[in-house]
Amino acid sequence: MDNKFSRRDLLAGAAAFTIIRPELVRGAGNEKLKAGLIGCGGRGTQAVVNMLSGDPNVELVAMGDIFEDHLEGALKNLRDPEFLGHDVKQVADFTGKPVNELVKSVAERVKVGPEQRFSSFDAFHKVLASDIDIVMLCTPPGYRPQHFEAAIAAKKHVFTEKPIATDPVGVRRFMAAAKKAQELKLTVVSGAQRHADAEYVETVKKIHDGAIGEIVSLTARYLSGPVMHADARDPKWGDMEWQHRNWYSFIWICGDQIVEQHYHNIDFMNWVMGAHPVSVVASGGVAWRPRQELYGNIFDHMSSEFVYPNGVRLSSHCRQYPRACYRKVDDLIVGTKGRSDGTDLGSKGLNPYVVEHQKLMASIRGDGPYVNEGMQVAEATMTSIMGRESAYSGMEITWDMIMKSQQDLQPKEFDYKLPMDAPTLPVPGKYQFV
Repeated sequence: MDNKFSRRDLLAGAAAFTIIRPELVRGAGNEKLKAGLIGCGGRGTQAVVNMLSGDPNVELVAMGDIFEDHLEGALKNLRDPEFLGHDVKQVADFTGKPVNELVKSVAERVKVGPEQRFSSFDAFHKVLASDIDIVMLCTPPGYRPQHFEAAIAAKKHVFTEKPIATDPVGVRRFMAAAKKAQELKLTVVSGAQRHADAEYVETVKKIHDGAIGEIVSLTARYLSGPVMHADARDPKWGDMEWQHRNWYSFIWICGDQIVEQHYHNIDFMNWVMGAHPVSVVASGGVAWRPRQELYGNIFDHMSSEFVYPNGVRLSSHCRQYPRACYRKVDDLIVGTKGRSDGTDLGSKGLNPYVVEHQKLMASIRGDGPYVNEGMQVAEATMTSIMGRESAYSGMEITWDMIMKSQQDLQPKEFDYKLPMDAPTLPVPGKYQFV
Protein backbone atom coordinates (compact mmCIF):
# COMPACT_ATOMS: atom_id res chain seq x y z
CA MET A 1 0.00 0.00 0.00
CA ASP A 2 1.21 3.53 -0.73
CA ASN A 3 2.33 4.98 2.61
CA LYS A 4 2.15 8.63 1.52
CA PHE A 5 -1.09 9.04 3.51
CA SER A 6 -0.23 9.55 7.17
CA ARG A 7 -1.68 10.66 10.47
CA ARG A 8 -0.42 14.16 9.75
CA ASP A 9 -2.61 14.22 6.63
CA LEU A 10 -5.61 13.42 8.81
CA LEU A 11 -4.70 16.16 11.27
CA ALA A 12 -4.36 18.65 8.44
CA GLY A 13 -7.75 17.53 7.14
CA ALA A 14 -9.24 17.95 10.60
CA ALA A 15 -8.09 21.56 10.72
CA ALA A 16 -9.96 22.22 7.49
CA PHE A 17 -13.21 21.02 9.10
CA THR A 18 -13.02 22.86 12.39
CA ILE A 19 -16.77 22.76 12.86
CA ILE A 20 -18.78 20.03 11.20
CA ARG A 21 -22.46 20.36 10.45
CA PRO A 22 -23.35 16.83 9.38
CA GLU A 23 -26.41 16.09 7.31
CA LEU A 24 -28.11 14.18 10.11
CA VAL A 25 -30.23 16.37 12.34
CA ARG A 26 -30.70 13.97 15.24
CA GLY A 27 -28.97 14.96 18.41
CA ALA A 28 -30.13 18.57 18.21
CA GLY A 29 -32.89 19.61 20.60
CA ASN A 30 -34.82 16.69 22.05
CA GLU A 31 -34.23 14.20 19.24
CA LYS A 32 -31.65 11.63 20.27
CA LEU A 33 -28.73 10.20 18.36
CA LYS A 34 -29.11 6.46 17.92
CA ALA A 35 -26.25 4.06 18.58
CA GLY A 36 -25.66 0.40 17.77
CA LEU A 37 -23.22 -1.94 19.50
CA ILE A 38 -21.18 -4.65 17.76
CA GLY A 39 -19.48 -6.89 20.32
CA CYS A 40 -21.41 -7.41 23.55
CA GLY A 41 -18.68 -8.58 25.89
CA GLY A 42 -17.35 -6.74 28.91
CA ARG A 43 -15.74 -3.88 27.01
CA GLY A 44 -18.81 -3.33 24.87
CA THR A 45 -21.04 -3.24 27.95
CA GLN A 46 -18.74 -0.74 29.63
CA ALA A 47 -18.59 1.45 26.53
CA VAL A 48 -22.40 1.66 26.38
CA VAL A 49 -22.57 2.80 29.99
CA ASN A 50 -19.83 5.36 29.34
CA MET A 51 -21.55 6.71 26.23
CA LEU A 52 -25.03 6.96 27.74
CA SER A 53 -23.85 8.40 31.03
CA GLY A 54 -21.79 11.01 29.17
CA ASP A 55 -24.56 12.35 26.96
CA PRO A 56 -28.31 12.41 27.71
CA ASN A 57 -29.20 12.79 24.03
CA VAL A 58 -28.08 9.32 22.93
CA GLU A 59 -29.85 5.97 23.09
CA LEU A 60 -28.82 2.42 22.28
CA VAL A 61 -31.18 0.84 19.74
CA ALA A 62 -29.36 -2.17 18.20
CA MET A 63 -26.92 -4.85 19.36
CA GLY A 64 -24.98 -7.60 17.64
CA ASP A 65 -22.65 -10.41 18.70
CA ILE A 66 -21.78 -13.85 17.37
CA PHE A 67 -23.03 -15.33 20.66
CA GLU A 68 -26.62 -14.88 21.83
CA ASP A 69 -25.64 -15.48 25.46
CA HIS A 70 -23.18 -12.57 25.31
CA LEU A 71 -25.84 -10.28 23.87
CA GLU A 72 -28.53 -11.23 26.38
CA GLY A 73 -26.07 -11.03 29.26
CA ALA A 74 -25.05 -7.52 28.24
CA LEU A 75 -28.69 -6.44 28.00
CA LYS A 76 -29.38 -7.77 31.47
CA ASN A 77 -26.37 -5.91 32.84
CA LEU A 78 -27.53 -2.70 31.20
CA ARG A 79 -31.20 -2.91 32.21
CA ASP A 80 -31.40 -4.53 35.60
CA PRO A 81 -29.55 -2.97 38.56
CA GLU A 82 -30.17 -6.17 40.53
CA PHE A 83 -28.20 -8.20 37.99
CA LEU A 84 -24.81 -6.55 38.08
CA GLY A 85 -21.96 -8.35 36.40
CA HIS A 86 -18.31 -7.55 37.09
CA ASP A 87 -18.01 -5.48 33.92
CA VAL A 88 -20.68 -2.96 34.89
CA LYS A 89 -19.34 -2.75 38.43
CA GLN A 90 -15.94 -1.91 37.00
CA VAL A 91 -17.42 0.96 35.02
CA ALA A 92 -19.12 2.25 38.14
CA ASP A 93 -15.77 2.34 39.90
CA PHE A 94 -14.45 4.60 37.11
CA THR A 95 -17.29 7.08 37.51
CA GLY A 96 -17.40 7.24 41.29
CA LYS A 97 -21.19 6.79 41.29
CA PRO A 98 -22.89 3.96 43.20
CA VAL A 99 -23.38 1.10 40.76
CA ASN A 100 -27.18 0.98 41.04
CA GLU A 101 -27.43 4.70 40.44
CA LEU A 102 -25.23 4.48 37.38
CA VAL A 103 -27.18 1.65 35.77
CA LYS A 104 -30.55 3.23 36.53
CA SER A 105 -29.40 6.51 35.00
CA VAL A 106 -28.84 4.91 31.59
CA ALA A 107 -31.25 1.93 31.57
CA GLU A 108 -34.23 3.86 30.16
CA ARG A 109 -32.16 4.73 27.05
CA VAL A 110 -31.35 1.11 26.28
CA LYS A 111 -34.11 0.61 23.70
CA VAL A 112 -33.11 -2.60 21.97
CA GLY A 113 -36.22 -4.51 20.97
CA PRO A 114 -36.17 -8.23 20.08
CA GLU A 115 -36.06 -7.38 16.37
CA GLN A 116 -32.90 -5.31 16.88
CA ARG A 117 -30.84 -8.07 18.54
CA PHE A 118 -28.63 -9.98 16.15
CA SER A 119 -26.52 -13.03 17.04
CA SER A 120 -24.61 -14.49 14.09
CA PHE A 121 -21.36 -14.03 12.20
CA ASP A 122 -23.07 -11.44 9.99
CA ALA A 123 -24.64 -9.59 12.94
CA PHE A 124 -22.47 -6.56 12.19
CA HIS A 125 -24.15 -6.12 8.80
CA LYS A 126 -27.57 -6.22 10.46
CA VAL A 127 -26.62 -3.64 13.10
CA LEU A 128 -25.22 -1.34 10.39
CA ALA A 129 -28.45 -1.74 8.38
CA SER A 130 -30.45 -0.55 11.40
CA ASP A 131 -31.62 3.02 11.92
CA ILE A 132 -28.46 4.18 13.74
CA ASP A 133 -26.15 7.19 13.54
CA ILE A 134 -23.24 5.77 15.55
CA VAL A 135 -21.75 2.31 15.74
CA MET A 136 -19.57 1.06 18.59
CA LEU A 137 -17.01 -1.54 17.48
CA CYS A 138 -16.13 -3.58 20.55
CA THR A 139 -15.43 -7.11 19.29
CA PRO A 140 -12.01 -8.75 19.64
CA PRO A 141 -9.59 -6.84 17.36
CA GLY A 142 -9.23 -9.50 14.67
CA TYR A 143 -12.60 -8.36 13.30
CA ARG A 144 -12.01 -4.61 13.50
CA PRO A 145 -10.81 -3.93 9.90
CA GLN A 146 -13.82 -5.68 8.35
CA HIS A 147 -16.28 -4.03 10.72
CA PHE A 148 -14.77 -0.55 10.39
CA GLU A 149 -14.67 -0.79 6.60
CA ALA A 150 -18.34 -1.78 6.57
CA ALA A 151 -19.27 1.00 9.03
CA ILE A 152 -17.69 3.70 6.88
CA ALA A 153 -19.30 2.25 3.74
CA ALA A 154 -22.63 2.50 5.60
CA LYS A 155 -21.79 6.15 6.48
CA LYS A 156 -21.92 5.69 10.23
CA HIS A 157 -19.96 7.64 12.81
CA VAL A 158 -17.69 5.29 14.75
CA PHE A 159 -16.42 4.59 18.22
CA THR A 160 -13.78 1.92 17.74
CA GLU A 161 -12.02 0.04 20.48
CA LYS A 162 -8.27 -0.39 20.24
CA PRO A 163 -6.33 -2.06 18.73
CA ILE A 164 -7.79 -2.00 15.24
CA ALA A 165 -6.26 -5.16 13.72
CA THR A 166 -3.99 -8.11 14.44
CA ASP A 167 -2.02 -8.16 11.17
CA PRO A 168 -0.53 -5.65 8.68
CA VAL A 169 -3.08 -6.36 5.95
CA GLY A 170 -5.85 -5.51 8.41
CA VAL A 171 -4.16 -2.29 9.52
CA ARG A 172 -3.84 -1.11 5.93
CA ARG A 173 -7.53 -1.88 5.32
CA PHE A 174 -8.36 0.23 8.35
CA MET A 175 -6.11 3.09 7.16
CA ALA A 176 -7.84 3.19 3.79
CA ALA A 177 -11.25 3.31 5.48
CA ALA A 178 -10.04 6.05 7.85
CA LYS A 179 -9.14 8.18 4.82
CA LYS A 180 -12.62 7.53 3.39
CA ALA A 181 -14.17 8.56 6.72
CA GLN A 182 -12.38 11.89 6.50
CA GLU A 183 -13.64 12.45 2.96
CA LEU A 184 -17.20 11.75 4.18
CA LYS A 185 -16.73 13.90 7.32
CA LEU A 186 -17.56 10.92 9.52
CA THR A 187 -16.31 11.12 13.10
CA VAL A 188 -13.97 8.39 14.33
CA VAL A 189 -13.02 8.19 18.01
CA SER A 190 -10.94 5.38 19.48
CA GLY A 191 -10.93 3.68 22.86
CA ALA A 192 -7.37 4.87 23.49
CA GLN A 193 -8.67 6.77 26.50
CA ARG A 194 -5.39 8.52 27.36
CA HIS A 195 -6.19 10.97 24.55
CA ALA A 196 -9.27 12.02 26.55
CA ASP A 197 -7.48 12.12 29.92
CA ALA A 198 -6.58 15.66 31.04
CA GLU A 199 -3.46 14.52 32.91
CA TYR A 200 -2.00 12.94 29.78
CA VAL A 201 -3.23 15.63 27.37
CA GLU A 202 -1.78 18.48 29.43
CA THR A 203 1.47 16.66 30.11
CA VAL A 204 2.07 15.87 26.44
CA LYS A 205 1.38 19.49 25.49
CA LYS A 206 3.93 20.71 28.03
CA ILE A 207 6.50 18.18 26.84
CA HIS A 208 5.94 19.36 23.26
CA ASP A 209 6.36 22.95 24.49
CA GLY A 210 9.77 22.08 25.94
CA ALA A 211 9.04 21.51 29.63
CA ILE A 212 11.62 18.72 29.95
CA GLY A 213 13.86 19.79 27.07
CA GLU A 214 14.80 17.55 24.17
CA ILE A 215 13.66 13.96 24.64
CA VAL A 216 16.59 11.56 24.92
CA SER A 217 15.03 8.25 26.02
CA LEU A 218 11.73 6.49 26.66
CA THR A 219 10.68 3.54 28.82
CA ALA A 220 7.29 1.80 28.97
CA ARG A 221 6.07 -1.19 30.97
CA TYR A 222 2.83 -3.16 31.05
CA LEU A 223 3.38 -5.88 33.65
CA SER A 224 0.03 -7.51 34.34
CA GLY A 225 -1.71 -10.81 34.94
CA PRO A 226 -3.04 -13.42 32.52
CA VAL A 227 -6.26 -12.63 30.65
CA MET A 228 -8.40 -15.74 30.26
CA HIS A 229 -11.99 -15.82 28.96
CA ALA A 230 -12.55 -19.53 29.55
CA ASP A 231 -11.47 -22.11 32.11
CA ALA A 232 -11.89 -25.13 29.85
CA ARG A 233 -13.32 -26.16 26.49
CA ASP A 234 -16.93 -27.28 26.38
CA PRO A 235 -17.08 -30.49 24.30
CA LYS A 236 -19.98 -28.99 22.32
CA TRP A 237 -17.78 -26.18 20.97
CA GLY A 238 -16.24 -26.58 17.55
CA ASP A 239 -12.75 -25.20 16.91
CA MET A 240 -13.89 -21.77 15.77
CA GLU A 241 -16.36 -21.31 18.61
CA TRP A 242 -13.70 -22.39 21.10
CA GLN A 243 -11.18 -19.88 19.78
CA HIS A 244 -13.80 -17.13 20.03
CA ARG A 245 -14.85 -18.12 23.55
CA ASN A 246 -11.19 -18.02 24.63
CA TRP A 247 -10.07 -15.32 22.20
CA TYR A 248 -7.23 -13.75 24.19
CA SER A 249 -5.14 -16.93 23.79
CA PHE A 250 -4.99 -16.86 19.97
CA ILE A 251 -2.83 -14.56 17.85
CA TRP A 252 -5.21 -14.21 14.89
CA ILE A 253 -8.03 -12.72 16.94
CA CYS A 254 -6.12 -11.14 19.85
CA GLY A 255 -2.78 -10.04 18.42
CA ASP A 256 -0.82 -10.99 21.59
CA GLN A 257 -0.39 -8.78 24.65
CA ILE A 258 1.87 -6.23 22.98
CA VAL A 259 -0.91 -5.49 20.47
CA GLU A 260 -4.01 -5.84 22.62
CA GLN A 261 -2.85 -4.39 25.95
CA HIS A 262 0.64 -2.86 25.77
CA TYR A 263 -0.83 -0.86 22.88
CA HIS A 264 -1.69 1.90 25.38
CA ASN A 265 1.95 2.59 26.25
CA ILE A 266 3.11 2.35 22.63
CA ASP A 267 0.36 4.67 21.39
CA PHE A 268 1.29 7.12 24.13
CA MET A 269 4.96 7.13 23.16
CA ASN A 270 4.09 7.72 19.50
CA TRP A 271 1.99 10.66 20.66
CA VAL A 272 4.83 12.06 22.75
CA MET A 273 7.26 11.67 19.84
CA GLY A 274 4.81 12.88 17.19
CA ALA A 275 5.91 9.97 15.00
CA HIS A 276 6.01 6.20 14.70
CA PRO A 277 9.26 4.23 15.10
CA VAL A 278 11.39 3.34 12.08
CA SER A 279 12.63 -0.01 13.42
CA VAL A 280 12.48 -2.46 16.32
CA VAL A 281 14.42 -5.40 17.72
CA ALA A 282 12.46 -7.52 20.21
CA SER A 283 12.57 -10.81 22.05
CA GLY A 284 10.09 -12.84 24.05
CA GLY A 285 8.62 -16.22 24.66
CA VAL A 286 6.70 -18.43 27.07
CA ALA A 287 8.03 -18.74 30.61
CA TRP A 288 5.05 -20.16 32.46
CA ARG A 289 2.09 -20.69 30.10
CA PRO A 290 1.59 -24.47 29.76
CA ARG A 291 1.71 -25.98 26.26
CA GLN A 292 -1.97 -26.85 26.45
CA GLU A 293 -4.96 -26.00 24.26
CA LEU A 294 -6.33 -23.54 26.82
CA TYR A 295 -3.28 -21.29 26.51
CA GLY A 296 -3.23 -20.98 22.73
CA ASN A 297 -0.16 -19.56 20.98
CA ILE A 298 0.58 -16.13 22.44
CA PHE A 299 3.75 -15.24 24.36
CA ASP A 300 3.64 -14.39 28.07
CA HIS A 301 6.53 -11.89 27.98
CA MET A 302 8.14 -9.59 25.43
CA SER A 303 10.81 -6.87 25.45
CA SER A 304 11.32 -4.49 22.54
CA GLU A 305 13.64 -1.64 21.62
CA PHE A 306 11.98 0.73 19.17
CA VAL A 307 13.98 3.44 17.37
CA TYR A 308 12.27 6.71 16.36
CA PRO A 309 13.30 8.81 13.33
CA ASN A 310 15.48 11.12 15.44
CA GLY A 311 17.34 8.18 17.02
CA VAL A 312 15.51 8.22 20.37
CA ARG A 313 14.96 4.70 21.67
CA LEU A 314 11.94 3.29 23.47
CA SER A 315 12.63 0.41 25.84
CA SER A 316 9.34 -1.48 25.98
CA HIS A 317 8.50 -4.42 28.24
CA CYS A 318 5.22 -6.28 28.63
CA ARG A 319 4.32 -9.53 30.32
CA GLN A 320 1.35 -11.42 31.77
CA TYR A 321 2.57 -13.45 34.73
CA PRO A 322 0.52 -15.22 37.46
CA ARG A 323 -0.92 -13.51 40.52
CA ALA A 324 2.08 -13.59 42.88
CA CYS A 325 4.35 -11.75 40.41
CA TYR A 326 5.15 -8.03 40.32
CA ARG A 327 2.67 -5.85 38.41
CA LYS A 328 3.11 -2.32 37.14
CA VAL A 329 1.94 -0.14 34.25
CA ASP A 330 4.08 2.97 33.82
CA ASP A 331 5.96 5.23 31.43
CA LEU A 332 9.09 7.37 31.65
CA ILE A 333 10.08 10.17 29.29
CA VAL A 334 13.59 11.53 29.92
CA GLY A 335 14.61 14.90 28.53
CA THR A 336 17.68 17.13 28.69
CA LYS A 337 16.01 19.32 31.36
CA GLY A 338 13.96 16.81 33.31
CA ARG A 339 11.71 13.80 33.15
CA SER A 340 8.00 12.91 33.22
CA ASP A 341 5.87 9.86 33.92
CA GLY A 342 3.30 11.04 31.37
CA THR A 343 0.79 12.47 33.84
CA ASP A 344 2.78 14.55 36.34
CA LEU A 345 2.58 17.82 34.37
CA GLY A 346 -1.22 17.67 34.05
CA SER A 347 -4.23 18.10 36.29
CA LYS A 348 -6.91 15.57 37.17
CA GLY A 349 -9.90 15.80 34.84
CA LEU A 350 -13.19 14.07 34.20
CA ASN A 351 -13.43 10.32 33.62
CA PRO A 352 -11.65 9.78 30.26
CA TYR A 353 -13.82 6.75 29.47
CA VAL A 354 -16.77 9.16 29.39
CA VAL A 355 -14.92 12.14 27.90
CA GLU A 356 -13.96 10.16 24.78
CA HIS A 357 -17.68 9.70 24.03
CA GLN A 358 -18.44 13.35 24.74
CA LYS A 359 -15.71 14.22 22.23
CA LEU A 360 -17.43 11.91 19.72
CA MET A 361 -20.80 13.58 20.19
CA ALA A 362 -19.39 17.12 19.99
CA SER A 363 -17.73 16.28 16.66
CA ILE A 364 -20.89 14.69 15.24
CA ARG A 365 -23.14 17.59 16.20
CA GLY A 366 -20.64 20.27 15.23
CA ASP A 367 -20.42 21.60 18.79
CA GLY A 368 -16.68 20.96 18.78
CA PRO A 369 -13.81 20.27 16.39
CA TYR A 370 -14.03 17.49 13.85
CA VAL A 371 -12.34 14.34 15.18
CA ASN A 372 -10.90 11.46 13.19
CA GLU A 373 -8.49 9.36 15.26
CA GLY A 374 -8.30 6.62 12.64
CA MET A 375 -4.71 7.06 11.54
CA GLN A 376 -3.46 7.59 15.08
CA VAL A 377 -4.89 4.30 16.33
CA ALA A 378 -3.83 2.50 13.15
CA GLU A 379 -0.21 3.66 13.42
CA ALA A 380 -0.03 2.61 17.07
CA THR A 381 -1.48 -0.80 16.20
CA MET A 382 1.04 -1.26 13.38
CA THR A 383 3.87 -0.25 15.73
CA SER A 384 2.72 -2.91 18.20
CA ILE A 385 2.50 -5.56 15.45
CA MET A 386 5.99 -4.58 14.30
CA GLY A 387 7.31 -5.34 17.81
CA ARG A 388 5.47 -8.66 17.94
CA GLU A 389 6.78 -9.79 14.58
CA SER A 390 10.35 -8.95 15.63
CA ALA A 391 10.00 -11.01 18.81
CA TYR A 392 8.42 -13.94 16.96
CA SER A 393 10.99 -13.97 14.15
CA GLY A 394 14.12 -12.79 15.95
CA MET A 395 14.64 -10.24 13.14
CA GLU A 396 14.97 -6.49 13.12
CA ILE A 397 11.71 -5.24 11.59
CA THR A 398 11.52 -1.81 9.98
CA TRP A 399 8.45 0.34 9.38
CA ASP A 400 8.84 -0.14 5.63
CA MET A 401 8.93 -3.92 6.10
CA ILE A 402 5.79 -4.03 8.21
CA MET A 403 3.93 -1.66 5.87
CA LYS A 404 4.70 -3.98 2.96
CA SER A 405 4.01 -7.21 4.87
CA GLN A 406 1.43 -9.53 3.33
CA GLN A 407 0.61 -11.19 6.66
CA ASP A 408 -3.14 -11.84 6.83
CA LEU A 409 -4.15 -13.94 9.84
CA GLN A 410 -7.91 -13.88 9.33
CA PRO A 411 -9.90 -17.04 8.51
CA LYS A 412 -11.53 -17.18 5.09
CA GLU A 413 -14.60 -19.00 6.39
CA PHE A 414 -16.70 -18.55 9.53
CA ASP A 415 -18.88 -21.14 11.21
CA TYR A 416 -19.32 -22.20 14.83
CA LYS A 417 -18.25 -25.78 14.02
CA LEU A 418 -15.52 -24.88 11.52
CA PRO A 419 -12.38 -27.01 12.04
CA MET A 420 -9.25 -24.92 12.60
CA ASP A 421 -5.62 -25.97 12.76
CA ALA A 422 -4.19 -26.31 16.25
CA PRO A 423 -2.27 -23.07 16.91
CA THR A 424 1.51 -23.35 16.99
CA LEU A 425 3.74 -21.28 19.24
CA PRO A 426 6.07 -18.96 17.30
CA VAL A 427 9.74 -19.98 17.58
CA PRO A 428 12.39 -17.34 16.77
CA GLY A 429 14.65 -18.53 14.00
CA LYS A 430 11.96 -20.82 12.62
CA TYR A 431 9.02 -18.42 12.44
CA GLN A 432 8.77 -16.83 9.02
CA PHE A 433 8.02 -13.12 8.73
CA VAL A 434 6.14 -12.43 5.52
